[in-house]
Amino acid sequence: MMDINHFNQLFEGFATTKIGVVGDIMLDTYWWGSVDRISPEAPVPIVSLQRKETRVGGAANVALNLRALGAPTTLFAVVGMDAEAKELNALLKAEGINTQYIHSSASRATTNKVRIMGRNQQMMRLDHENTHDINDAESKALLDNFYAYVEKEQPALIILEDYNKGVLTPHIIQAIIAYCNQKGIPTAVDPKQKNFLAYQNCTIFKPNLKEVKEGLKMEIPTVDLAHMQQVHEALQAALHHTISFITLSEHGVFYAQENKEAFIPTHIRNIADVSGAGDTVIAVASLVYAYSKDMALAAEIANIAGGLVCELVGTAPIDKTLLANEVKKLLVTSHS
Repeated sequence: MMDINHFNQLFEGFATTKIGVVGDIMLDTYWWGSVDRISPEAPVPIVSLQRKETRVGGAANVALNLRALGAPTTLFAVVGMDAEAKELNALLKAEGINTQYIHSSASRATTNKVRIMGRNQQMMRLDHENTHDINDAESKALLDNFYAYVEKEQPALIILEDYNKGVLTPHIIQAIIAYCNQKGIPTAVDPKQKNFLAYQNCTIFKPNLKEVKEGLKMEIPTVDLAHMQQVHEALQAALHHTISFITLSEHGVFYAQENKEAFIPTHIRNIADVSGAGDTVIAVASLVYAYSKDMALAAEIANIAGGLVCELVGTAPIDKTLLANEVKKLLVTSHS
């Protein structure tokens, strides 16, 4: 619980809490149409396309959530020199996200996931992307940009957002975490399986339950405090990180830090769509922690935010006013 002054300070403080996001950014394209008949050429539906919509995805969606809360946000990524990169850049700039450090490379395609939607459901998805690791020249450009930003802006926290598309290589991961540790800047990690154990010495490690099971090759028979403490110990033995923050879908979240840990159950919601919830959770937890250095508070607010975005269809950033009202209702004591 927190008092109303603490609450007001926190939500106002987001506006001066600079966050950098490093990782795989992508374009999400939706083609909406109607389906009236099956093709005479093959047993597939004919979708009569009516409108096109583009959104930002991957690490860019994490940045979008940070901006929605008012934080000055900068992205670091490698994209192609293509129409998709131009469109992605325009969408990010329109949201006030700093894109000046995104590196464009002629040898890479910008990830674009095209979803064909008919009868309010996904009929097909087309992925246009490169998923091999970025090359030495691209790595150098990314790290040079990152070091220049840190020296100039002195950010409060760095998020490493991994979507297994090749930007976060073991070399990039280790270089960024070592540099941030040297500068006293906390790092928050949203991992994928490929580099799961590469994030040694980070500050906050935020996998979901499935990623933990696969990454540690570990059975978790029941989701309770005792089993989650075992998970934290196993993670810490491998990663030597500071805080474990594990999302448990309908069970809520768990965090552990030194001799503090808690299992926070989810708040009952009408779940419409879970896509993008992980992006919201890492953004909110990182921002609250960067400002307050209070992981218990960060976990509570991120848990609320994750539930709120699951009530919306499709990936949508958190609404700051909605989140503030919900936090006030659930976490703020009435006397000031």
